[in-house]
Amino acid sequence: MIRRRLLVLAGGGIVLASLAGGIVLWQMGAGPDGSATPFSREVVDRHGRLLRPFQTDDDMWRFPGAVADVDPLFLRMLKAYEDRRFDSHPGVDPMALARAAGQWLTNGRIVSGGSTLAMQVARLIDKREDGRSIAVKLREMARAVRLQREFGQQRILDLYLSLAPYGGNVEGVRAASLAYFGKEPRRLSPGEAALLVALPQAPETRRPDRFVERARRARDRVLDRMLLAGVLKPEQVEAGKAERMPVARRAMPAFAWHAAAEAVAADPARRVHRMTFDRNHQEALEALLRERARAVGAKISAALVAIDHRSGEVIARIGAADPLDNDRQGSVDMTRAVRSPGSALKPFIYALAFEAGLAHPETLIEDRPSRFGSYAPVNFDRGYQGTVSTRTALQMSLNVPAIALLEAVGPQRFFSRLEQAGVRPVLPRGEVPGLAVGLGGVGLRLNDLAALYAGLARLGDMPALIERRDAPAPAAPRPLAEEAAAWAVGDILAEAPAPEAALAGRYAFKTGTSYGFRDAWAIGFDGQRTIAVWVGRPDGSSVPGITGRTAAAPILFDAFARLGPYAPLPGRPDSVASMSNGQLPPPLRRFGSTREEASDTRDLKIAFPPDGVRIDLGAATGTMEPLPVRTTGGRPPFTVLVDGRPVARFGAQRQASVAPDGPGFTTLSVIDAEGRSASVTVRVE
Repeated sequence: MIRRRLLVLAGGGIVLASLAGGIVLWQMGAGPDGSATPFSREVVDRHGRLLRPFQTDDDMWRFPGAVADVDPLFLRMLKAYEDRRFDSHPGVDPMALARAAGQWLTNGRIVSGGSTLAMQVARLIDKREDGRSIAVKLREMARAVRLQREFGQQRILDLYLSLAPYGGNVEGVRAASLAYFGKEPRRLSPGEAALLVALPQAPETRRPDRFVERARRARDRVLDRMLLAGVLKPEQVEAGKAERMPVARRAMPAFAWHAAAEAVAADPARRVHRMTFDRNHQEALEALLRERARAVGAKISAALVAIDHRSGEVIARIGAADPLDNDRQGSVDMTRAVRSPGSALKPFIYALAFEAGLAHPETLIEDRPSRFGSYAPVNFDRGYQGTVSTRTALQMSLNVPAIALLEAVGPQRFFSRLEQAGVRPVLPRGEVPGLAVGLGGVGLRLNDLAALYAGLARLGDMPALIERRDAPAPAAPRPLAEEAAAWAVGDILAEAPAPEAALAGRYAFKTGTSYGFRDAWAIGFDGQRTIAVWVGRPDGSSVPGITGRTAAAPILFDAFARLGPYAPLPGRPDSVASMSNGQLPPPLRRFGSTREEASDTRDLKIAFPPDGVRIDLGAATGTMEPLPVRTTGGRPPFTVLVDGRPVARFGAQRQASVAPDGPGFTTLSVIDAEGRSASVTVRVE
């Protein structure tokens, strides 16, 4: 009886001791599970391909690992080398521990710890202790069992793939593959996989960028072990050993430099930012801009925006030819910089004129020296074409016809239409929209111009541009122009002279050059994509001889070629009839004829200045300003006389500026083409 009681007590003691030991071991296994590990933020393209990663706050390159994203060959080699019974043990391998214990008893020290992948993960997660003591090993064992019990084997592998050290500030298989091979770890050669298996054993002394021979020997040992384990065939081992070793770390991908930084700054708490860009397009166009900017000259940069105007998605955005080139001020994002667009806004003047019924593509218009008040535009080549169609005027980018149309449309109305279409034109402080807006006297951003031309490509329907798929969709802007007017402008631009060696008629495009040769622009579209290009110096300094046609247009056409197959431009809408000038209604055959014919029924009058008024032209300062003269009625052309002396002639614009002889009373007279006259007397001060 006593013996039985003793046995029961002993058995109970063993059970209690076992339970107590289990509880102690379970408590020893408590600790972080890796969920708080900081990972690099990523900016990815529309297909999930990496555009640009950013280091963690502790300056590490570290990405979450996943079994599904790693070459299965690497996983087989990893298990065979590090943990042959990974798929069957509970986190601790008794056979490996027995081997390690035998080595310890034989050598009097720990030779190998029998660490499983789960134990290594426990050590990587919990960095409070280090060393190879028995206490540390017991803690690792307890943590490994608990982790594998709670999360399973795949989570253990994912954590290892995320946290394994690879030298320097590189952690995890994905970061290592990018740093040493310049590619994702989805497809690895035997030699690459062997190197990634070997490096975590001694990451600082086997780094191939510093100790290439040590790294080579470690890789080859892994390959030999894989042959013995039956993971690799002899020819695979031979090929793996013959592979070239990486001798330097590669830079992490850095596409869409400015756009990626902008996305991260807008939402720093988000780890993965998904863009609408296509990495293949982004990479090809970045290479194109680097090449062309260097060919143009020193300190030259370039920028580009490419849009799929059917969806409104931006498929590429490049803020600088080389973001890391300080001589070209690569840190400046020129897609967001406010610059003068030169003649690039002219198509929208024509679109509004067509929409308002002021002109038609076949309407004749005068390209002659003209003054619009005190404003006297001249053409880029200082020459004039005489009477031309508005189609020809736009294709040749003539300045006088564009300003005549803008005057008829109204600068404020034109400016307001741009704002309603969602762009943000910028005027100098205190200025109001004037005729100079039509020739670049306003600031615009490259992305705004791209959006405007995308609106033309969509037959007047402005797109809501989308760049970040994880951001709220922007509100759709108001239409840019009516369908018929937008198509007519696109049809005209499709016939513009193409750059040398480029195919004409494929793309509707327009170039622009700002005053002083500071900015060169080219913007165009086909049936699917709209591309806008800027070339110049980010500091705004002049580049003698640079023009949109010579510097930006060739880039535009090459960019279209690199984006893939050509998409035909839209056909003529049903609402648009093909008409020659002779088939047009009489008022549309020649620009300004409606106003002139209507004025025949009215007497000629001087609308400004009024008779008897006093006008301060600054005579007291010694430098008198010009005196504007405006008329109503009569038939152009008109002749202006000051005190009986002819001083100016003007036409359908019905205004001119004259210079009085000096302060005092002055008589202004105007005579029209029919000999009718009107006079006023003013006092000039």
